[in-house]
Amino acid sequence: MKRDQRLILLVIGLSGTVVLLLALIMLFMGDQLDHALNVIGIRVAAVFIAFVTFLSSVLFSLLILMHNKTAVRMNDDTNKRAELFRELQFASSNYSIIDFIDRMLIHNESERYIERLLKQKQTSFHMIEQGLNINDIYNNPSDYHFLTLRIPFKVVEGKIVASITFDKLRFERDGVDYEFYPLDQSSEMRAFLLYNERTQRNNVIMNIVTSKQSEFYHLDQPSPFTKIKIYINITSLLGVKVKGNSELFFTNPKQIEGDYTNTYAIHSSNFLMTERPKIIKNQIL
Repeated sequence: MKRDQRLILLVIGLSGTVVLLLALIMLFMGDQLDHALNVIGIRVAAVFIAFVTFLSSVLFSLLILMHNKTAVRMNDDTNKRAELFRELQFASSNYSIIDFIDRMLIHNESERYIERLLKQKQTSFHMIEQGLNINDIYNNPSDYHFLTLRIPFKVVEGKIVASITFDKLRFERDGVDYEFYPLDQSSEMRAFLLYNERTQRNNVIMNIVTSKQSEFYHLDQPSPFTKIKIYINITSLLGVKVKGNSELFFTNPKQIEGDYTNTYAIHSSNFLMTERPKIIKNQIL
């Protein structure tokens, strides 16, 4: 029982006890009081009755107050539950899930976006290989590969996709993992979403930075991988976000193309949802 309820019950108990004792005293000592006080006794009785009436009104008001507080808390709890249910219902009906299809391309990044990274320090569209130092990338860009991944996708369930972000990329080759993270690991890397009019497909484009000393990628020869795991966040046009993991299985390239592009034919992609859909509020997509 809460403190205010205990206080009200204590006041009611003490007041009732005092009134009961005074009433019993007046009942058993009525004759003595009548002889001692005479006509004044009637006035005392009237004052006593007025006091008791006032006290009973106060206690009744306190009981109503306690009931109203309880009712308000119950209404607040009901409203919160109803709001949570509406949000869950909205989120479960308006999320988006995508499937990567056809082929993945890895090629050199456009000089325009490399310049944006190095000179303007716009890091929201890049991920770097684990262990690299961003300041060294700024100071010695010639020691690093700036690569772009382009993957077509389609919406297999839900609404139109508004934005896609990444928490991590993991490339697996012969039991060795090559992981890439956003420059600020507390945030997410934003991906470019482009629609190809010729193929009529949506494409997700992500930029990564790796050291030229790394065995991850070589410009002059094919770079095979066993599997690619993408830690992805998908936000629908209605602001519902889904977090999950997408695994790509593909055929590795036999040769590189003239512009040093590696083409990976995707056979299948598996998407595993790791968190339930939730509404993103006050976020610019």
